[in-house]
Amino acid sequence: MESKICSSKNLYLCWALCFSALLFAQIFITGIKPVHAARIKDIASIRGIRTNQLIGYGLVIGLNGTGDKSGTEFTIQSLVNMLERMGINVDKNQVKVKNVASVMVTAKMLPFARIGSKMDVLVSSVGDAKSLMGGTLLLTPLRGVDGKVYSLAQGPVSVGGFGASGAAGGGISKNHLLAARIAGGATVEREIPMDLNGKKKLTMALFSPDFTTALRVSNKINRIMGEGIAKAVDSGTVELKIPEIFKGNVAKFLSDVEIIDVAPDSPAKIVVNEKTGTVVIGENVKISRVAVSHGNLSISIKESLNVSQPGPFSKGKTVVTPDTGIEIREENDRLMIVHGGSTIGELVKALNAIGVTPRDLISIFQSIKAAGALQAELEII
Repeated sequence: MESKICSSKNLYLCWALCFSALLFAQIFITGIKPVHAARIKDIASIRGIRTNQLIGYGLVIGLNGTGDKSGTEFTIQSLVNMLERMGINVDKNQVKVKNVASVMVTAKMLPFARIGSKMDVLVSSVGDAKSLMGGTLLLTPLRGVDGKVYSLAQGPVSVGGFGASGAAGGGISKNHLLAARIAGGATVEREIPMDLNGKKKLTMALFSPDFTTALRVSNKINRIMGEGIAKAVDSGTVELKIPEIFKGNVAKFLSDVEIIDVAPDSPAKIVVNEKTGTVVIGENVKISRVAVSHGNLSISIKESLNVSQPGPFSKGKTVVTPDTGIEIREENDRLMIVHGGSTIGELVKALNAIGVTPRDLISIFQSIKAAGALQAELEII
């Protein structure tokens, strides 16, 4: 006899029941809600696999009179030195740098970058140039913190804006004209040695150290990859042991690890930016039972001038008299009771009920924290 639940008329209901059962089983077994999960690659990195900062000093030429002024000594000296290395002897007192600008060139060298790889560079003016638009960066060596040259940069700069001004002053501009980018403008000339296949252990560093998150990461890796693979060392470090089957293919092991979903935990925190009035509240913020009363007092002062005109044929004079009006308005205070253990949703709903603004929230949270009823860290930036 055909089942009534899984009949053709109730196929959608059957599918929904099966999906709900699978979802409940996953939550019960893993203890993690899938909607809150994040990939390990998004919350942690492998120690030693990182970008490296490069920096260099160079010259941008070909500017249309918007370069450094003639009084910029280091630009003149740089240009003279470059010309002398090319066998051209010049007197620095006769050199004008109107079409040349001194710049600092920065770049990020990605991990495992090989000789010949391309990377973007950022060019920023260090003199008193007006614009780098239309300029070309001359060959510039980029060095690491060890002083070694790892890359060479050269090419036309892209400002992404424009500017124009008149001889009498003033003008118009779009975007910032003293910082430019060269897409693929640097070529890697020296590699940073890194051999993964020779590693027996790797260390994973969490972006936001937390003991609960570190333990969840290690448990999830062990459950999927095998027991004993991962070990939480501290709140920000998880040690990985390379399995025997991956000793010659560590990249495959890391690829399998970094796509594992883990639900990161976070401390209860409220971040307040007094400069902009921004308030960010974490989901784990709890408040003990407390009563909150908040009201605003506004004072408005208006002044107007009245003219007193004397009558005809009188000896009086026209007199200007000030008239000052003061208005004081106080909003009705409302007493709000927040029950113990209230969640962030309940708190925001209650605060909105009394009509508080972001600026008011800052004062309210500071007062609740001072009263000892806020179970969260209050960070003011």
